[in-house]
Order: sequence, then structure tokens, then C-alpha cells
Amino acid sequence: MRRGKTYLDSHKAPPPPETPLRAQTEAAAAGSDDAISRRSEVFGAGRESGDRWRLRKCAGKWWLDTEGPTLLKIKRRGGLNEINCSNISRHHCFDVLLFNHNAHEVCRSHHLHLRKARVSGEEGGDRAGREMEAELLVTEIARLLEDTLSPEEGVISSATEGLDRLSSASGFAHALLAIATGGGSGGGRIAAATYLKNFTKRWLGSESLAPEARCEFRNQLVQALLRADFAVLRILVEAFRFIVIKDFVEGNTWPELVPELKLVIQNSDLTAERGSQWKTINAVAVLQTIIKPFQYFQNPKLVKEPVPPQLELIAEEILVPLQISFSHFVDKVLSFQGGIERETEQIILIICKCMYYAVRSYLPSALSTILPSFCRALFRILDSLDLSSIDSGDGNLPRLKTGKRSLIIFSTLVTRHRKHFDKLMPDIINSSFTIARHSANISKMDSLSERIVSLALDVISHVLETGPGWRFVSPHFSTVLESAVFPALVLNEKDISEWEEDQEEYIRKNHPSDVEISGWSEDLFTARKSAINLLGVIALSKGPPTVFAGNASAASVKRKKGDKNKRKDKRSSIGELLVIPFLSKFPFPSDAQGTQSSYDYYGVLMAYGGLQDFLRERNPDYTTNLIRNRVLPLYSLHSCLPYLIATANWIIGELAACLPQELCKDVYGSLMKALVMADEESCSCYPVHASAAGAIAQLLENDYLPPDWLSLVEVIAKQMGYGDENEISLLFQLISTVVEVGQQDLTVHIPTIVSSITNIMSKYLPPVPEPWPQVVEHGFATLAEIAQTQEDRILGDDNQNRSKEVQLGQASIARSFSNFLQKAWFSPLQIKGGEDSRTSHPLSCIDDASVLVGHILQFIDGVDEVIEMKIAELLVVWADLIAEYDAWEEMEDLKIFSPIRKAVLLHKKYDNDNFFMRRMPLQDLPAGPQRSIIEGIGAFVCHAVSGYPSAAQRACICIHLLLHMPRFSFENENIKQALAISFTQPAFSHFRNVQNKASSLWKPLLLGISSCYLCYPDIIEGVLQEIEQNGYTVWACGLAHISNSSFEQGLASESEIKLAVMALIKVVERLLRSNLDMCMGVLRDCFISLMEASVRLKEVQEEEDEDEEDEEEDDDEDNDDSSEEIDEDTEDEEREETEEEFLDRYAKAASALDTEILEEVDEEGLELGEELELGALGEVDVQAAVFSLVQRHHQVLLQGQLLPSQLIPGILSTFPEYGLYFQSSS
Repeated sequence: MRRGKTYLDSHKAPPPPETPLRAQTEAAAAGSDDAISRRSEVFGAGRESGDRWRLRKCAGKWWLDTEGPTLLKIKRRGGLNEINCSNISRHHCFDVLLFNHNAHEVCRSHHLHLRKARVSGEEGGDRAGREMEAELLVTEIARLLEDTLSPEEGVISSATEGLDRLSSASGFAHALLAIATGGGSGGGRIAAATYLKNFTKRWLGSESLAPEARCEFRNQLVQALLRADFAVLRILVEAFRFIVIKDFVEGNTWPELVPELKLVIQNSDLTAERGSQWKTINAVAVLQTIIKPFQYFQNPKLVKEPVPPQLELIAEEILVPLQISFSHFVDKVLSFQGGIERETEQIILIICKCMYYAVRSYLPSALSTILPSFCRALFRILDSLDLSSIDSGDGNLPRLKTGKRSLIIFSTLVTRHRKHFDKLMPDIINSSFTIARHSANISKMDSLSERIVSLALDVISHVLETGPGWRFVSPHFSTVLESAVFPALVLNEKDISEWEEDQEEYIRKNHPSDVEISGWSEDLFTARKSAINLLGVIALSKGPPTVFAGNASAASVKRKKGDKNKRKDKRSSIGELLVIPFLSKFPFPSDAQGTQSSYDYYGVLMAYGGLQDFLRERNPDYTTNLIRNRVLPLYSLHSCLPYLIATANWIIGELAACLPQELCKDVYGSLMKALVMADEESCSCYPVHASAAGAIAQLLENDYLPPDWLSLVEVIAKQMGYGDENEISLLFQLISTVVEVGQQDLTVHIPTIVSSITNIMSKYLPPVPEPWPQVVEHGFATLAEIAQTQEDRILGDDNQNRSKEVQLGQASIARSFSNFLQKAWFSPLQIKGGEDSRTSHPLSCIDDASVLVGHILQFIDGVDEVIEMKIAELLVVWADLIAEYDAWEEMEDLKIFSPIRKAVLLHKKYDNDNFFMRRMPLQDLPAGPQRSIIEGIGAFVCHAVSGYPSAAQRACICIHLLLHMPRFSFENENIKQALAISFTQPAFSHFRNVQNKASSLWKPLLLGISSCYLCYPDIIEGVLQEIEQNGYTVWACGLAHISNSSFEQGLASESEIKLAVMALIKVVERLLRSNLDMCMGVLRDCFISLMEASVRLKEVQEEEDEDEEDEEEDDDEDNDDSSEEIDEDTEDEEREETEEEFLDRYAKAASALDTEILEEVDEEGLELGEELELGALGEVDVQAAVFSLVQRHHQVLLQGQLLPSQLIPGILSTFPEYGLYFQSSS
């Protein structure tokens, strides 16, 4: 049936008014078979009620508009089908076969949508038709959006599909916008705005979208933004952001946006003298959206990037004039009595965000003149903050957010644009210090109020990194310590509550492992962390020269930071002069002094944690006396609060690097006491155990050796038996460190340690792991680290040095790993009763489990052990798991590659039953995987070839291994062929993706395809041609390119060159059989690269021994040089970084990120020129094969100037036997 024209196409004029409606219907039906189908609409009336109706075709559907309950009789073959409109829902859709009165078919399976509407014969006109069309579309979309809010999944799915179908309609975006800003339900408007946000990005990126439609929509969107409710506005601005970035920021093709927005703001409801249709809050929200992208450098690689013209225009046309209104708004909210001006407060907050975005990276010239007055308004806002209330509440929330944003702006001005705002420095310090003094009440504050105090302390830290700021603050250091810093460190009720309710959160906030004292630290988030950082900055400050200390004033001292040579400086640090004496005022806690003394001493301990850098620069005796007199005695107290012990543990861990060996013994003994500290009746000691474990690990990593390793291991094992899952997890981490550091002393005990860990993990294995519990995941990680540590140590020793005891220990470890993996992998399969194995194991630990599998394979010694440890069964499950692996996580999943080579080598040595190749039903597995081990591994390699660069490189190495090393029988040849095809497809596709940019992936990908090609030349050529026309030629040219001496990351190892030469021989022979007129250029490139690679191969083979000797000599020289290195930089003093230096450093960092070769592998990665596993191909006499090629085809290859003249002398010098053919061809 031919589609009737809709109102969006061309509207057909309705019949004349004098024609009766019934007559119109009959006249339409009396024509040919498709009389109705050629019309846009058909009119009629009910037979009995007389109600009028209209049947229209619109947007590919037939619509029935009716005035009231109408009995509509539609004649069809076999009888009458009656539809009573009064019994059908207004929005009900149904399928019907529609016929005219002559029983000729008109329309099949069209949806009829019943909608009450008065139909007039006089309606018409294109505009009315378009309006009706748009109205119907809006109604249908609104219904579907309401359905998406249904609790029934079927209704949601149906509605989503309906919206997807309608999304192709030209008015879809406009309809969504109309619904979002209309008068419908709140849920419907939010749903429309959300759908529009997601749809806009996809729709605006379409190449088929006309520029006129784009401009019309963005203008309508702006109009809607200026009128929308705030809840809808917050969603619609996200849709608007896509347009702003594309059209305004990147394309700069919207010049009228800023001038028109300026007029709107000036004439909005809160800025104009008269009432306005525009909302000020909506207008500044639009301003925030267009300025937000400029908070970052647009071209960070430029050292001195100019301010973008769009940002300069915004600042000049909007931000500067807006300051008058901003000051008025601030006056209004600060003087308002009896309530809160919510909307005005929100506007102030948005304007502050706009100013922050404008100055975060750039500084528009127009803003330099207004920022002082703007900052003075911010000072007034900060002075008005009420931080004493327990809960900020919704009413006070905008004011607090504005205060937070004000402090962030101050930090930005100090760190990025200080030279413009030195005059404001005293006011910034005073305002920040006023806020920071509220730190005594942080226990009563909510998170936002505490964050404000934290930011105030950070601002003071930033100020201290500047000369003027330090001179202003230094006379008041004592006040800062007493009133702002120390109160934030004291133990409070919130700390105790967090200790009891969320111990992990307590540890994260109060025992940070990444403390780095710096005046430029940002977003420390908690007042305590900011106070610790500020204390550290103060302590590192230099005081007046010692000789003139009595005559010099602190204000005249210039701040110096990062001084590496403190002992040669004649000036004492503020840490010695002020901080340590201040902390010494607080006495050691005791029962007689009450609880407050313990709370205060908690603050002292936290302060010591902020003095790490200061103490590292002191004489070791200084730190020893501090720890011995102020920390270690806590462990001897009979009733010491666990909060103090946990903090003492943390301090020791942080200072472990600077503790002298004579002190470490006492420290170690105290930490062991803390590790086994029993829980109190009303207080858990988990943070004590966690901090003790961390501190012990730090001691071990800093070369402290316990007097008795076995006792340490026994204590840890005993604690694991008592602890809960969290404590067991942290003890797993400690045992990893113990094994790594003490492996020489613990060699005979490691099998017992491994057995204990696997026994504990087995208790926590769930019947159906979805996924593993965290304690099991941590256990896997610990076992993997132990396995890797042991393997590295064993492989580093000579075989002759391995004692029988060590070999038995390794066998015992492998047996423990095997038994545990059988429990973890086989039990779920048996419980599942034969379901697909991939649904029975989570992949969360597959990387660490792979390390265990590799360790087992590494130390298998004989067929009997293969059977005993069920190696075949383990490999079947492991291969099936990795075959479906797609959760690539960069470094983590590289561990999966380690067992592949070991599995292939084990297959060659001990696979008498050929389990590596065949799909076998396993006795312990009700329904074994439907692929063999090598097929599962091959599937993983195929996925990895398309993965990130490090994985792709390893996968390409595995291609050579899997094709050339296994023992393929005649029956298994089909497996090898399938592998070659499956490897070629992703490798070539990945190569095409990176072909247009320099990439270290070229070589591994092209060599991987070469291995496949050497196995099955004709088949692989066909595969390449199927992927892309001339795909074979593309690969051949790429191979020739990487084999050429001019390629920067060319062939390095002997096996790489040999593989490339063999592949090029095949390619040249194939091209010689082709039409030489069409492929002469490709033939020339391939033959030149072939001869260059042959020469290079001969040189590598001859120079291999010499290179090894040279490397040994170079290593000796490097060791001599390194022993004579002197750090001359320690005497250089760091100075304050200038803005130009900062921008230069920033640009270099950005360029490094932009040009960084992401293909670089990790530290365990591939060595340059790593030899490939070529199997029997490695035994081929490549030079003889090249000579044979030249001998058979020298008439073509050595004539016609295929070889450049400068290459011929090198060939003849390396291969004199070629001289005969060169002479005959000349």
C-alpha cells in the first residue's frame, strides 16, 4: 500500500464545507481499490449516534479522531467488525484489517490510535496540519515516557522500543523539549529532559542533520532553558553543554550567543527594573554552562597560551557588568531578616562558580579590575557563615556552598595569579584564619562545614608558599598552631563514633598512607588532613639565623622551602623553634589526668605524623629521642586507649625509613604487642591491628630483619585464625611482605605458610561464587605474590645450588595450589549440575589464579605429577575461563599470559594423552567445556590481539608459540588451521586501525600475521582479501616496511629477522606468479626489504657473541660510574616557582602525555629483541632459501633496477656467492 501524505509532508485541502461528511466518506470509498490509501484523511459519522469521526493517515499510521462514543462498523471479508469507541481507552492502540464497502483491501495491520477531538470540515492549511502532527507526536512521546516510569519491566521495555522508533521522526527532539518544559507531571518532564540529554549528543553528531535544523533546535533549547523549572533546568543544561562545546568552544560558530545572553541577563526578573519573562537563575545557569569548558587550558601544550577570545568576550560583556548585580545580591541576602532568599543565594553561588571557571586556568584581562571588589564581597559572605550548627540544612546549604567556592577561588588566585593579588593577601589570610579557627568544633559539623574549614587551612598553606604571604603569617605561627591547627588534631566524639561504626573509614581518614607535605596540596577534604599538612609546612619553614636570633624579627625572614641541606643552613627551622616545643607542653597521658589528657595526646601523635619530612631532615638521634620518649612508652601503659596505640603504630610506619637500627628492635617488639592486642568489651581493636600490620611491613621494607622469622609467621597465622574477614585480608598483605623480604630465611617454612593460607581461604569459598568474597580475592593476591617471589628467586639460582629440600618445598607449594584451585573451580561445577562452566566462576581473580596455574606448571616434574595434580582438568577450566575474558584492566590482566608458554612446554614434555588438543569429558566435571585447551587459549589470544597495546604485544608473541611449538598431529591439523585464521583476522584489523600513526604495534601485528601466512599461505591470503580488498598487498607492504632498515622500531632479534625473511620469500614468490605490471612496486619493496633483512640476519648471527661481551663490559662500567655518583643537587636551594616556569612545566607535561607511546609495556614487559618461539621454522636455513629464490628468478629480480645501486655492494660483501648473478644481469 502506498503511504498517504502526512501533515509534515504536504497537506491536502479538506473538502468544501457544503459537502456532507457522510457523502465525503462514500465518495472516497467508491473509487478504485486504493481510494482511501491515496488520501490523507477520511471523514464520516456514527450510524446511530451521529457523532462525527475522522480517519487520517499520519506518520505512517492511521489515526481515528472522534467526538464521542461512536459505534464504527468496518466491513471486512467474512462479516462485520464493530469497534465501540466508548469501551476503548483513549490511548489504546490495536491492529485491524480495514476494508472499504466493496470489500477491497485498503490497509493491513495499521495501528489505530483513538483520540477525542472535534473535527471540522473547515480545518486545513499547512500550519494547522503541522501543528496537529506535532501535537500527536508530543502526545505519543509523553505516553511512552510515562510508561518508562512504570514498575513493570515489560512496559518499560515496550516504551523504550517505541521511543527508539519515534526518534527518527524530524520533530522528535522538539517534542521532547516541549514535554520537558510543558505542564505535564514532574516525572514525565524529568524523563523527557533526561531522554533529550542522551538523545542530543547522538543526534547532533549525525552527519545528515541540516545546519538549519541544528540552529533552530539550539535556539529553542536556549529559550526553554530560560523558562524551565530548576529541576528540569539542571538536566537540560547537560544537553546544552554538548552544543556549547561543539558550536561555541571548539567551532566558535555561535557569535550571537554571548550578546543575546547579555541582554537576557540584563532584562531578567531579578536584574530588570520591571518584571520579565526571563528567570535570572536560569540565565546565569546558561552562563555557567558556556563558561565551564574554559576552566581548563584549551591547548595545554602551549607554554603561554592566550586567553580564548570567547572567554574574553564573556568576561567583558557579561561578567564585568554582572558584578553590580552580584554586589546587590550579596547586600540583599546579608541584610535579609526573617528567612532565607533561596533563589538569590543560588544565583550568588552560580556566579561564584562562573568566576572560578574564568580564572582557574586563564585570567581574562577584563576581570583584573573587578576581582578585588568581587573578593571583598566574598569576604563578607565568609564572615556571615554559621559553622556552629550540627546540620547545615537545606536552607543554609547554598550559603555554605558559596563559602566553599570562595575559598577555592582564593586558592586559585594565590597559586595561579598571585602577582595580581598581593594587595589582597592580608585580607585573604584574615578571612581564611577566621574560618580555620572553627576547627575546634569539627566534631559537631557536617561534612560540608568541615570541608570549608579544611579549605581555609589549605589556603593558609598556599599562602605560606609565597614570600609576601609567609612574611605576613610568620609572626602569628603560635596563634595558628593553638587556635586552628591543633584543635583539628585532637580526638573528638566523631572520631570515636567512626571507630565504632565504620573502622575502614576511620583508618582511611586518620591513618593515610600517602601523606605528602606540600603547600600546594589540594582537596585534602578533611580538616585533620589539612591541619597535618599545614603543620608540616610550618615546621619546614626556616627561622631567623641562629647567631642573630635575638635581634631579628620573624617578619623579616624570607621563606625558603624544600631546602635539602638543612644542616649547613645557619638558620633553625620553625619546627625546632616552635612546633616541637609547643607539642612538648602536653604531658604524657595517665589515668590521674583524666580522659581529656588522652584526647589531647592523640592530637600530639597526629601532629608528629605531619612532621615526617621535618624529622627526616634531623639528626637520627633527634628522631630516636622523640620516638623513645614520646611514643614507645604508650605500649607499656596498663590501660591505654586503643586510639592512641593505633595512631602510634601509624606514626612509626610513616617514620620507618628514618629510624636507626638500634631503635627498630624496641619498635618491633611494641608493634608485635599491638598486633595481638585483644579487643576490649566495648571497643574493637581492628584499627590497632591494621596500623600495626602496616607499620611492621614498613619496617621490613626498610631493611629491618626480625630476630626470629618463624615466630613472626606463627603470630600472623594465629591471628588469621581469630580474625574476621577484614582482619584476615590485611594479614594476608602482611604475610606477602614477610615472604618477600625474608624469603632466604623462610624458604623451608613457605610451604607451611601457603598451606595455612589456602586452608583459611577454603573456609570462605561459597558454593556458588558470584563473585568471590573479598577475603578470597585478597588471598588469591597473596598467593600470587608468594608464587611470583618464589619463582623469581628459584629461577635466579643455578640448578646445582638447589637443595633437595628446596625442590621438595616447591613441589609441596605446587600441590597446595593445585588442591585449592580444584576446590575453587571444580566444586561450583559439580553443584551447578552440568551448567555451562562460564556461569559458575567469577573472573575477578583470574589474573592471580593464572599466576598459581603458571607456578604449578613450572614445577611439574613427570607424568605422574601431571595425573596426581589433575593438570589436564585444571587447564581445561582455566582455558575456558580466559577464553571469555574481556575485562581488560591494563597491568592486572597481563598475568594471564604467563602460564601460556608453560602450558605449551608441559604439553611437549608430558602430554602423552594429547589432552592439550582434544575436547575431553572430564571425570570431575559433569559437563566439560566445549573446546579444547589450545582452543580456549587461542580464543583468549584473539581477544587480546585487539586489546590495549601491552596485551596486543604479548598476544602476538603467543601467536608464534601456539602455531609453531605444540605437537600437531594429522588429526589436529584442522585446529591449527582454525587458529591461524582466527589470529589473522583481529591482527590485521588492529593493524589497519593503527596504520596511519607511528606505532610500536606494527611489528608484532605484522609478524603475527606472517606466522599464520607461513603455515597456510593460500588460506591466509584469502582471509586478508575477505577482510579488505587488496588486504594481502596491504600486509605485504607493511611487512616490507618494518623489515626495511629505515624503520625506526625495526626487527631486532634473530628470530624476528628470520621470520620476516621467510615470509618475504613467500610473498616475493607469490608476486612473481602475479601480473607484474600491476604489482611491480610491491615486488620491488618486498625484494629490497628481503635482501636488507638477509644481510642484517647474517650480521646478527656473527655479532651475537661480541654483543654479549660488550654488554658485560658496559655493565661493569655502569657499576663503576654509579658508585662514583655524587648528589650535587643537595646543596642547591629550591626557590619559589614563577608563573612562567609553572606554565612551561605544565606545557611539557601535557606534551609528554600527548606524545606518550601508550604501547610501552609495563616493567615486567617485553625486552627489546626478545626471541620468538618458531619451533621447526627456527631450524630452516634461511640464507639457503634466499639464495635459491635469487637463483631461480634472477632474470626478473636482478634486472629492471629492482635493487638500488647503493644496496648491491653490501649484499656482495656479505654474500659473495651472489656475484655471479649480478654480473650476468649487468
